[in-house]
Amino acid sequence: MYLVVKRYLDILFSILVLIVLSPVYLLTSLAIKLESPGPVIFKQERLGLNGRVFKVFKFRSMVTGAEKMGSGQYSFKGDPRVTKVGHLIRLTSIDELPQLFNILLGDMSWIGPRPPLVYHPCRYEDYSEQDKRRFTVRPGITGWAQINGRKEIDWKKRIAYDLEYVDRVSWRFDLKIALTTVGKLLTMSDNVNIDKTV
Repeated sequence: MYLVVKRYLDILFSILVLIVLSPVYLLTSLAIKLESPGPVIFKQERLGLNGRVFKVFKFRSMVTGAEKMGSGQYSFKGDPRVTKVGHLIRLTSIDELPQLFNILLGDMSWIGPRPPLVYHPCRYEDYSEQDKRRFTVRPGITGWAQINGRKEIDWKKRIAYDLEYVDRVSWRFDLKIALTTVGKLLTMSDNVNIDKTV
């Protein structure tokens, strides 16, 4: 029952945030377009609910064609393919904002396991039956694994956190994750785009 209510709350909250942050969307789009040629939105195939493939939306933070350069789809701290605007929007997590449209399309939720690439850490059919349980809820913009280490933890641990979320999903648990996410965004905690040596 909660998952049904959650879907409606996701939609309502996404519409509200889209209206409030519309100036941020506009300014970010202009900044990306002015700095480098190419599309404003980056689309990438991910695995979603029940293993269904969908395209996740993000503000483009790299030069056009970056997936064919260097490390390919994978980015890393200090990646030279990241533009100046891209560095800023990654630092503030603004690059994730277009995923609100994924929520409206039914691909994602505000909170849930992050959607993995279609081939990494493995293809959907190669996940164990136990691990496939992470796909029984909509993937989220943020989640239990994200507030417990983000990209700093290995995939085995990430999946363990995702399965724990599936087992514990409730409005109280979602609220805890949401509040912790806000705190981490404000303090930029666990953000791999920050140079901790400075």
